[in-house]
Amino acid sequence: MTVPAATLLIELLTEELPPKALARLGTAFATEIVAGLAREGFVAADAACEGFATPRRLAVMVPNVIARSPDTPFRQKLLPVTVAYDAQGRPTPALEKKLAALGLAADAPLTRASDGRTEALFHEGIKPGIDLSTGVQAALDEAIAKLPIPKVMSYAGPGRYFNDEKFVRPVHGLIALHGDAVVPVTALGLAAGRTTRGHRFLAPRAIDIATATAYAPTLAAEGKVVASFAARRAAIVVALEAAAGDATPIMPDALLDEVTALVEWPVVYAGRFDAAFLAVPQECLILTMQLNQRYFALADAAGRLVDRFLVVSNVETSDPSSIVAGNERVLRARLADARFFFDQDRKTPLEARLPRLEAIVYHNKLGSLAQRVARVRELAATLAPRLGADAAAVDRAARLAKADLVTDMVGEFPELQGLMGRYYAINDGEAADVAAAIEEHYWPKAAGGELPRGAVAQTVALADKLETMAGLFGIGQAPTGDKDPFGLRRAALGVLRIVIERAHPISLAALVRDAVATFAATPGFAADPGSIVDFLYERLRGYLRDQGYSALQVAAVLDAHPDVVADLPARLAAVQSFAGLAEATALAAANKRIVNILRKSGSDAAAAVDPQRLEAGAERDLFAAFEELAPKVESDFSRGDYAAALRVLASAKPVVDRYFDEVMVMTDDPKLRANRLALLRGVAHTMNRVADIGKLAQ
Repeated sequence: MTVPAATLLIELLTEELPPKALARLGTAFATEIVAGLAREGFVAADAACEGFATPRRLAVMVPNVIARSPDTPFRQKLLPVTVAYDAQGRPTPALEKKLAALGLAADAPLTRASDGRTEALFHEGIKPGIDLSTGVQAALDEAIAKLPIPKVMSYAGPGRYFNDEKFVRPVHGLIALHGDAVVPVTALGLAAGRTTRGHRFLAPRAIDIATATAYAPTLAAEGKVVASFAARRAAIVVALEAAAGDATPIMPDALLDEVTALVEWPVVYAGRFDAAFLAVPQECLILTMQLNQRYFALADAAGRLVDRFLVVSNVETSDPSSIVAGNERVLRARLADARFFFDQDRKTPLEARLPRLEAIVYHNKLGSLAQRVARVRELAATLAPRLGADAAAVDRAARLAKADLVTDMVGEFPELQGLMGRYYAINDGEAADVAAAIEEHYWPKAAGGELPRGAVAQTVALADKLETMAGLFGIGQAPTGDKDPFGLRRAALGVLRIVIERAHPISLAALVRDAVATFAATPGFAADPGSIVDFLYERLRGYLRDQGYSALQVAAVLDAHPDVVADLPARLAAVQSFAGLAEATALAAANKRIVNILRKSGSDAAAAVDPQRLEAGAERDLFAAFEELAPKVESDFSRGDYAAALRVLASAKPVVDRYFDEVMVMTDDPKLRANRLALLRGVAHTMNRVADIGKLAQ
């Protein structure tokens, strides 16, 4: 008989949920409910669902949920036959104990079969299905237990005195509908029904949901609630763009997500502020609006801030004047604070702020912020000539780079560090490249973020990141597992991107050694430069994979730990092109074979090839071919034309194949063997000039 299926709805009606966690909570609730249903066979493992999340509810709607899970055959291994029965074929105590633990009778039907290694005893049968209420109860309990709750709250359940319920916020309602029928489950002291509540202000009443599929439309029509997080977010974007008129709303994803999590029925209103505030750097104004008030700033076609803003309200009214006026009044005070900070900060030059860095502890094992600045200056001075940067400008930028940390504006908005330093440096009359370096030495701020542009900024940025890595490695604070509290992985990737994408042919090992050397006078400091270099190569491997290269291609260029990495993308592009040639597979396999032979017996090779000992035929042909190829490969390599170098190698396939078909390298004659190993050593050097192409054969 066909088991009837219908849409399942589950909703938890709560008090206001934490906005920054709402999207994650909604996704996790829906995912865990579906996973729990799938485990018991109520839906397919890849079943679709629609999740809902508003400030006051988490919900999920799952279509095609059957009313009872199907009966399923099972086969459970008990024990190896030799353990289950003694020599006379009688059940052993081990078998009796196993059967008792499973609730099986001593005469329960058992079967013998191979488990792939030995003959074993199995219990087979049919596991009866369970009804939907049992399945939903298990799925709901598990979903609640697994939610990524940032901070659990204890509260009294309905009709209770003690705070014995625990959830992210108090829960006041539970819906569980299968089609139009209530599923009798409980959660957090509540019994399931079909009643929810509408918008707290616009429709503060109980609303009955007739069927599971009617949930979202009923809430929208009767409750003034847009239940879907995604739909609500999309509606906010449309409304912001419409209200912006000829301006462009500045809509960072984090702000959109947070505002979406604060409203159930979004309405956008426009306000104004005094244009005189536009004299303050617009980044300060934007952050003031976004972080303090959750407003959206507006920019003109040139990207300049305009004296208007947009607010997403949770209240719809025909006369929003009081709402707009209230928000304008609050914003005016906030912008006045920002202007005050800016005006006050400019009265004290960055240079005059430097003594205050001595009182700020950078790390209790690494000294003050002033000591950190001294180390960065020392390292930057060492790096400047290698990057072709003006030494005086580098030193000045490194000296002032952290001075804005003790300004009022950065104290209020730490996100503006560096940026405000640039504004204040310009105000102080510092050189343009110094001012730019003060801002850009923090770049890139995120994966894929913009890199420092000028040589001065790149030098200070490298010094800053390398000093951070060396210092924290030296006091035992290297990242472990997924924990990286000091952002060292981000710092390492920043170093690699600057070196590679800004094409600096400098030694990674030398960079690390110089960074470690700046801590020579630091008590208790003990960094292993090799471990830091290895850490950089780990990040480099991931960086190159993110560029679209395969693991084998990356291994071909990276496993040898080349000290200069600026040309690795060019090498990888050449390797990728080479891998597509018809000759690539055979040459890669031959190269791998050569490398293996040399690894095992390379110490027996002669110092140089003796042409007189080469036998006529395949051996002489291989020697002659590589005598001709080697200069061409070296020339192409020196010019950085790695693709051409590998194409030259492709022409060697016939002679390489013939050599291994006709020549025994490990001959009994020691002198002949030594000569052949010397020949292969030279061949391997030429073949691996660009990359270890043998890695492509793995």
